[in-house]
Amino acid sequence: MNDRAAAVNGAAQLVDGVAPRRSVREELEAAGLEVVGPCERLSARRDLLRESVFLQDFTPEEADVLGEAMVQIRARAGQVLIAEDDASDWMLLLLSGTVDVGKRKVDAEYNPDGDLNETTTRLAVLRAGAALGEMSMLDGEPRYASCWALSDVEAAVLTRGAVAKLITDNPAVGAKVLVKLTQLLAQRLRNTSNQLIRHLADKAPRASGPGPETV
Repeated sequence: MNDRAAAVNGAAQLVDGVAPRRSVREELEAAGLEVVGPCERLSARRDLLRESVFLQDFTPEEADVLGEAMVQIRARAGQVLIAEDDASDWMLLLLSGTVDVGKRKVDAEYNPDGDLNETTTRLAVLRAGAALGEMSMLDGEPRYASCWALSDVEAAVLTRGAVAKLITDNPAVGAKVLVKLTQLLAQRLRNTSNQLIRHLADKAPRASGPGPETV
């Protein structure tokens, strides 16, 4: 095995090193989401390829290879796509629709049948082209936040196993996926750092001005 092949196999094993808890189809169907099948002809969504940060560097041919490795799902308005604290090995790429992202408030209990707006703090509203859930996809750790559909939604699911297979079978596409995931995580970290800095600045005591002169 040459050095390049060894590197490819090593990257694939690293990505696929955490065993999934259950199949992605079982998980999606248990959540009430409609599983359509492979996300074919991703290149036909020209606006998505142009506007999605995740897809911008993919050629139409590469986008189709990526799409074949993904599973297309549909959700109705109000359905939960990702539940906080669930352990999963996949991420989502929004194809159409709008998704709310929220973090459970302190001491609030998760109730999927309740009003999520009352028990969660909104973190973001995401639209077509956005990627979400990549952290848990890579490390298999529990989800940090919940995501639910604000409108009818179409999304493509990318699993850790699919990324590992892309690295092995289509190294150029697999490498681009890894680069995009790295960029996403770096941007998330930068945004979190900036928010923390602003929060600390707001909490810092204000320096008092000079008092009135005394004679």
